[in-house]
Amino acid sequence: MAFAVSAGRLRAIGPTPTASVWPSYATPLGTGGNAMTYAAIYRAQPAVRTVVDFLARNLAQLGLHAYRRMADDDRRRLTDHPIATLLAAPNPTTTTYRLIRALVSDRAIFDDAYWVKLRAEGGQPVGVRRLPPWRVEALGADWTDAEKYRLHGSHGHIDLDRAEIVHFRGYNPDDSRVGCAPIEALRQVLAEEYAAAQWREQMWSNGARVTGYIERPADAPEWSAPAKERFRAGWQAQYSGNGPHVGGTPILEDGMKFVPASINPKEAQYVESRKLTREEAAAAYHIAPPLVGILDHATFSNIREQHKQLYQDTLGPWCAEIEQDIGLQLVPDLPSSRRVYVEFEIREKLQGSFDEEAAMLQAAVGGPFMLRAEARARMNLPRIDGADELIVPLNVRVGDEEPPPTEPEQPALPAGEPGTDTNTGEGPDED
Repeated sequence: MAFAVSAGRLRAIGPTPTASVWPSYATPLGTGGNAMTYAAIYRAQPAVRTVVDFLARNLAQLGLHAYRRMADDDRRRLTDHPIATLLAAPNPTTTTYRLIRALVSDRAIFDDAYWVKLRAEGGQPVGVRRLPPWRVEALGADWTDAEKYRLHGSHGHIDLDRAEIVHFRGYNPDDSRVGCAPIEALRQVLAEEYAAAQWREQMWSNGARVTGYIERPADAPEWSAPAKERFRAGWQAQYSGNGPHVGGTPILEDGMKFVPASINPKEAQYVESRKLTREEAAAAYHIAPPLVGILDHATFSNIREQHKQLYQDTLGPWCAEIEQDIGLQLVPDLPSSRRVYVEFEIREKLQGSFDEEAAMLQAAVGGPFMLRAEARARMNLPRIDGADELIVPLNVRVGDEEPPPTEPEQPALPAGEPGTDTNTGEGPDED
């Protein structure tokens, strides 16, 4: 099938450049003029990678279903509607999981995410494809909304109408057309972690030896140049690099003394600094620390509560934003879209164990709620005849039905039966 906005047209502007095109999406790390793009920070900073992947993977595994609202208290799930078909197969090379994971990752890293609509010739959208945020430029004189989007490449660019783009953007106090990356809030913390990582790398490349200086007595005999060079080469061979003599016992001459002059690992607080970076990254993305591996104050009970908090307070706003952007920018382009909307199946994540759920439902409805056929399907067992009826216990009353007797009635004996008084129905007194 041909597309008006085809993959071939997108590829025509050239392969992916090695650096960001528009905007720069770069933030300096440290005071030495070092700068890394947001994509490079995601690749290099473990704390950022951890929290972004945590959000993206947890949202991507949720089912994204389409519904039509029939009334305020009635809705129908749509399985053959164009939006359901589109989200089930966004394009020939992308699954729903990969599409949502890329969407959430882009929003978490850049605070912007873009889909381009793949339309059939002269028709409705039949698919979507992700566009890298750092290649997209918002155009137009209107500072409140973009009029066009320019997709940059190494071989030029193409301009796309706003109607061809689904733009998921965050809040930006300066420019409403684009978001403001959360990584900016982590600038100082990431700069410190970057500098510490460089220092640790240099320390380990020198054999993890404590640095310092050698003090030579003032009354020591004068060093000749060859002797000084010999001592320097011998010391470096033992205390730097990966040579065969690294770690040997030093031999000091002429009353020399080694004076340490560096921060030791305990004073540097490596573990604490790494934990602080992850805590700050988790806080920037509103994630409870135990959910990203910080278990200092984790218990069984509070982890269960934080799991509920994750899908209510952390992922809940993400779900609402994505659902509403799809409903605003994509669903209206499809036929028969009145009262049609999409929704993440987040209730499955909030459910307890099957025992807890079954007990709660049975107490709510007043009796068994599952057919034998449904139970067999849950266990992946084949259907059998006679399993489509709900079993109701005898002591359960449904509607206006009279409850069945709990004990069978004793049949009355006919009048004049031997051994029975016809007036009282009682047997004769025994002697």
